[in-house]
Amino acid sequence: MSSQSDSPTPQTPPAEQAAPKPKADSPLMEGIKTIGLSVVLALGIRTFVAEARYIPSESMLPTLEVNDRLIVEKISYHFNPPRRGDIIVFHPTEALKQQNPSLNEAFIKRVIGLPGETVQVTGGRVLINGQPIEEDYIQSPPDYQWGPEVVPADSFLVLGDNRNNSYDSHFWGYVPRQNIIGRAVVRFWPVDRLGKLGSRPSY
Repeated sequence: MSSQSDSPTPQTPPAEQAAPKPKADSPLMEGIKTIGLSVVLALGIRTFVAEARYIPSESMLPTLEVNDRLIVEKISYHFNPPRRGDIIVFHPTEALKQQNPSLNEAFIKRVIGLPGETVQVTGGRVLINGQPIEEDYIQSPPDYQWGPEVVPADSFLVLGDNRNNSYDSHFWGYVPRQNIIGRAVVRFWPVDRLGKLGSRPSY
């Protein structure tokens, strides 16, 4: 007498269906996607990493000339404060806006006075805490008197290298750290003057 097995008879699983291939985009759509991604990346880099700027005036002569093109980096000041001698780009301060409400262009100047320091301009020299600094990058010695004043906390005194033809801190005051866009690091145009911007005063 034969016995029947209690285990079920194995069944062959149904064949898996292959996932349908995605429909290829047209060359026009691929081009639009590529351009869109490029724009997003460019905007992200410009907002958070670096951007190009040009020089519209003579206030930074002889270091920077009119129509020079620069790269301004925006990363380092998230980790370290500006240092004396840095060339910075910044949004107009409240004092500047009060003097000229239509002003919206960024400024570029050199950091000279740091928070808490006493700064004075006298006798054609800049004095920091009573000690003159050596500056080999200025157009000519300043022919004005200013200070002494103490730089407020989280603010910076900035001057143009063309000391006698620069609308800077000795006219309108200090730059709050929050107004700083970034630090000018490289000139990329004109090609014959391409190079790093790194001159600092001796103090």
